[in-house]
Amino acid sequence: MNVKQFIKQHRSDWNQLEQLITKLHKSKRNLTAADINKFDRLYQKAAQDLPFSQTYFTNEDVTSYLNGIVSKSHNLLYKDQDSSMKQLRHFFSTKFIGLLLEQWKFVVIAMVLFAAGGGASYISVINDPSNLYSVLPTEMAQGVDPSQLGANSESIDSSFMSATIMTNNIQVAILAFAGGITFGLLTVYLLIYNGILVGALAALFWQSGKSYEFWAYIVPHGMIELTAIFIAGGAGLLMGYKLFVPGPFSRGYQLKVQAKRSVQLLLGTIPLFVIAGVIEGFITPTSLSLETKYLVAFITVIGLILYLIVGRQLQRKA
Repeated sequence: MNVKQFIKQHRSDWNQLEQLITKLHKSKRNLTAADINKFDRLYQKAAQDLPFSQTYFTNEDVTSYLNGIVSKSHNLLYKDQDSSMKQLRHFFSTKFIGLLLEQWKFVVIAMVLFAAGGGASYISVINDPSNLYSVLPTEMAQGVDPSQLGANSESIDSSFMSATIMTNNIQVAILAFAGGITFGLLTVYLLIYNGILVGALAALFWQSGKSYEFWAYIVPHGMIELTAIFIAGGAGLLMGYKLFVPGPFSRGYQLKVQAKRSVQLLLGTIPLFVIAGVIEGFITPTSLSLETKYLVAFITVIGLILYLIVGRQLQRKA
């Protein structure tokens, strides 16, 4: 039996189980005895299909799908409803990490696209400084002045700046994610374009002898901020890929499943954007020494690594 035959043979039962899960989540009061018996029967059947799929179709989407509906069914049958805080803690400590590790290849691709744009614009501006006006938007190219880096930083309204930055970055992440509906083309464009902006600015400050200062103002918030953008971009690329190569499923089905998974990845980046926004609003523009700002960047990287390691351990135990 191949994967297409396996799906065709059991899809009807899985769909019925999904419908009952949705009904249970909405209201248990409307369930009849027949519904409960049917739910138990379909859950047991899906639980039997899962190990078969894990054995013979390990890397296929159907295995992840079955794992999802079996887990949901199990939770409904055997677990009490968790409090909102407990659900939130479970999502960020276990669920999000699991999704991230499953889709890490798309996150890496997002990072490569950003780096490609940044590298190309950096080389272009280094070779010919006048290319800066072709690479950057006109207002940005004319307004940036390396000699003014950090000037008047004490007069900045940190709270307003932090909130503005968080809002802007979350909007970029949402666009990168939503770009998946265009088969990932918009996501690819946004990642490369944002890389181009950073690369061009890096070249400008290098030529002005301000590279050390420039990166001191970028990396404290940038390490977390870019990680979050790569995750959001990876979510968009994942959705775009599944729409472009739907496999044995219809594109409509892939959109439904992958959009849900991608939205969860996107939601997981919000705390990262909040932290990055706070750093960019309250630490980056201050008169702290450049070395202190690099230390902040180092601490954020260590924090991210520890979060992934601890989350991975919790995810394995779940």
